[in-house]
Amino acid sequence: MKGLVIKNTGSCYTVLTDEGQLVDCKIKGNFRLRGIRSTNPVAVGDRVSITPPSSQEGAGAFITEIEDRRNYIIRKSINLSKQSHIIAANVDQAMLIVTVNYPQTSTTFIDRFLASAEAYRVPVILIFNKTDLLNDDEQRLQQMMITLYENIGYQCFAISASTGDGVEQLRPLLEGKITVLSGNSGVGKSTLINRLVPGVNLRTAEISDAHNTGMHTTTFSEMISLPQPPQKERSLPQPPPKEGASSASESPLLGRGLGETYLIDTPGIKGFGTFDMEPEELSGYFKEIFHFSKDCRFSNCTHTHEPGCAVRKALDEHYIAESRYQSYLSMLNDKEEGKYREAY
Repeated sequence: MKGLVIKNTGSCYTVLTDEGQLVDCKIKGNFRLRGIRSTNPVAVGDRVSITPPSSQEGAGAFITEIEDRRNYIIRKSINLSKQSHIIAANVDQAMLIVTVNYPQTSTTFIDRFLASAEAYRVPVILIFNKTDLLNDDEQRLQQMMITLYENIGYQCFAISASTGDGVEQLRPLLEGKITVLSGNSGVGKSTLINRLVPGVNLRTAEISDAHNTGMHTTTFSEMISLPQPPQKERSLPQPPPKEGASSASESPLLGRGLGETYLIDTPGIKGFGTFDMEPEELSGYFKEIFHFSKDCRFSNCTHTHEPGCAVRKALDEHYIAESRYQSYLSMLNDKEEGKYREAY
């Protein structure tokens, strides 16, 4: 039996089978030993094979195989530096939710996420949230950040998930795609999903006044269907539920068909440690650095000290932003230090 992983609670996975059934599954211990150095070898978005629950033996369903992934978003695990954490798999795009304040998202965090997404060929759209809370200086800073990333080639949108301002312009970008939403804790991912999916009622929390940081309200990853306009809805025939499984239509989070529009809600991230990147590859994941690196004197230039470095020349001439270059250097240092670095 094959299906799609739509929910990961850490100890249990919910699989939507190709027959339209929801099955709660686990993985056997030896599954983790198959060369997958990850705290979560199975991720939301994975296509998997499962064994159905056995009523005779009283055994539950197990995931037995993961199909090849076309892409994924991955970061270094906070507590286990030699392991990775897969945020989501087989996605069409990512929306990184950032806030200039309440809480503040650092450019280092943004750049690390963008570089990781570039490495695994996941397009990213930057969503600047909480515009309704910003004063004049913060509005100017936000516009400077938007200009920076738009000049590099990333789409940027300024919205307020709380008031709904600008949210509707996102719907055409989401239609027919699987989109993973990510960002620091407290940037408003759950509020945005509540705005896009009426009735889903994800829990939200206030920002800590003392530290201007967000609190985790999403504790696991889950795939949520985005309602389609009536003329685009299509229903699938639903077979009778099998023993140990429930009908997909019973879940308030799932739509009426496979292959429609889905959001993947993920827990907030405090820091973004990069994983499995070699120093000589890193410049290729910064679009503007890669552009100028073609003119460097040496093909293996690290853009730190070599003579004839076109990247440092572009930096001096302000074609490359200092913040982006510093993010590049910090990721080079990750490899040298061999440890997880927080983004703040």
